[in-house]
Amino acid sequence: MNENIQFLQAFLKNPGKVGSITPSSPELAQKMCEGIRPDKDNAVLELGVGTGAITKFLQEIVPDDKSYLGIELDRDLVRSLKRNFSGMQIVRGNACDATEVHKRSGIGKIGYIICCLPFVSLPNDVGEKIHLEIDKFMRQGCTFRTFQYAHGFYMPSAIKFREFMRDRYGKSKKSPLIVKNVPPAYTLTWKTN
Repeated sequence: MNENIQFLQAFLKNPGKVGSITPSSPELAQKMCEGIRPDKDNAVLELGVGTGAITKFLQEIVPDDKSYLGIELDRDLVRSLKRNFSGMQIVRGNACDATEVHKRSGIGKIGYIICCLPFVSLPNDVGEKIHLEIDKFMRQGCTFRTFQYAHGFYMPSAIKFREFMRDRYGKSKKSPLIVKNVPPAYTLTWKTN
């Protein structure tokens, strides 16, 4: 099935949990993967895998099946992802349970989190649970990267998320606007030792 159609179907099925009607562009995906050097002691955790638009690029830099864990909530997307990325460990799960999913995976320390979750449209209580899960990984030393769409950058939930991250991990490194994405987006990166 065409990736754009599959993504649109997921959005229509659950617009509160899918933040866009199109997958991330190659330009945004490349920016999300920039500087990521995973290995079994610094694995990548991808939250909200979607159709795998970013996973395609992660697949090129992940050295083995112990260096990547993807968590996706949508059952149909997970089925498709497992077919398309058979060498990657992708599980159906909730980002609110990310640390528990990670423990069960058998994968070592998470050194990178690539987060594609739509914090702008998530209910506040869900967003807060995910923030706490992210914090557990960040306290162990981790690089966290997400993106926010330009049109939602100043929405209260987007600001709240950035404030939560800034208060704990300092100011983010913000990319230039990636205009070759629909809609245009910024990447935001925080790092802890």
